[in-house]
Amino acid sequence: MNRATSPAPRAPAAPRRGLMLSLALGLALLAAMALDTKVVRLGSDLDVRQQAFSPDSFGEAEFPRIQTNIEGRAVDALVIAPEALADKAAAGQKYGTVSSTGAIIPVKLSGVVGEGKSGVYQLAVEGMPPEIKVRLQTGPAINGTDLRDAPGDIAFGSFKNQIEYQDAGSGINRAMKKAVLDGLDTASLQGRTVEVIGAFRLVNPKNWMITPVRITVK
Repeated sequence: MNRATSPAPRAPAAPRRGLMLSLALGLALLAAMALDTKVVRLGSDLDVRQQAFSPDSFGEAEFPRIQTNIEGRAVDALVIAPEALADKAAAGQKYGTVSSTGAIIPVKLSGVVGEGKSGVYQLAVEGMPPEIKVRLQTGPAINGTDLRDAPGDIAFGSFKNQIEYQDAGSGINRAMKKAVLDGLDTASLQGRTVEVIGAFRLVNPKNWMITPVRITVK
C-alpha cells in the first residue's frame, strides 16, 4: 500500500531573537563610534594642532617676539669686545644666553661694509680691537640657530624630535629674511655704512658672525 508523501522539511529559519540581538549590537557599535568622533572645523585651534609641524608658520609667529627680545637686550659691540677677549665665559654669562655650543650674544654696532662672499660681508667697526673680525650674513641662505636660541625659551623638549627642533630654527631664519633682508639691495652694500642689531654665537671671541634682526643702511 502506497503511503502519502509528506512535504520535505523546511530549513530552520534564523531565530528572531538572534536577529534582533545582532541589530542591537550593530546600533550600539555605531553609537559608540559617533560618541568617539570629534568634529574638527577647518582653521580651528584643534585643526592646527592636528596638522603636521610647519617650520614656516612657527617662524612667522616667533620672529617678531625674538626681534623685540634681541633689540631690547643688545649691547654695543665696543663694550662686549674687550670683555669677550679677556674672558669668553664671563662675557657670555654677562651679556648672552648660555648654551652648550657657546653663548648667544645680542649686539648692536655701526660699521662700513667690506668685501662680501656668498652673502656674508665683512664689517669694519671703528674702535673694535683689530684682532676681532666681524661679519654679517645677509643670505640668500641664513645659517645657524642663533635667532632660535637667543631668547633661551625655545627648548628641544617642546618639539617631537631633533628634526623639528632644527627646522624651527630654519623657519625663524626664513621669517627674519622675509621681514628684514628681502628689501635690502645687497649688491650695493659694499662701502656703505650700516647700523646693525643682531646676535652672534660666542665660540671664538675673535670671529663674530652676526645674524641680523634689523639693518639700517646709511
